[in-house]
Amino acid sequence: MDGVFRMFRWFPWAARGGAPSAVEHPLDVVAVHAEYADFVFRSLQRLGVRPPDLDDLRQEVFIVVHKRLHTFDTGGSMQAWLFGICKNIVARHRQRAYVRRETTAIPLPETSSEGVQPSPEENLATKQARAELTELLNELELERCAVLVMFEIEQKGCEDIAKELGVPVGTVHSRLHAARKEFEKALARREARLSRGRRR
Repeated sequence: MDGVFRMFRWFPWAARGGAPSAVEHPLDVVAVHAEYADFVFRSLQRLGVRPPDLDDLRQEVFIVVHKRLHTFDTGGSMQAWLFGICKNIVARHRQRAYVRRETTAIPLPETSSEGVQPSPEENLATKQARAELTELLNELELERCAVLVMFEIEQKGCEDIAKELGVPVGTVHSRLHAARKEFEKALARREARLSRGRRR
């Protein structure tokens, strides 16, 4: 199984800045956007939104923020509240994509070793591996997928993940454990499908 998770090296995750700082005026929509726009963008990435859809969905998130900011508990975590909105927006987006027979995707920019141009065969193998990983990740529950992406791709520690998402460290551990189990099951289902296909 460790070999499978090493495949995450094909996800060269570029963080868009550090963890967001506290908003001085929590109920000011402009201040929330200024402080958390990048956090929302990263959250949408982690939840599997395709690159062409990221800006549109971020705008949807802040439309919801504009409508519901008065309901935010100022004693709570802004990150956790925003992440919940992101999760709901992405869930609806997945439903719309399913109706259109599209798929969501973890963003996978092209990479190559510095100064080395990969061969066409290597490019094809890398694209296939990325497509397979994207397909597997899209089978995970959204919150678990996000934690797995943060841990395996972004190489964040569980305490950092907990702080960024505004949840207890124990919650991160349980989501990561569940995500790994889900990923293993998704991989087993894929291998079973491939095996049946080879027998035909």
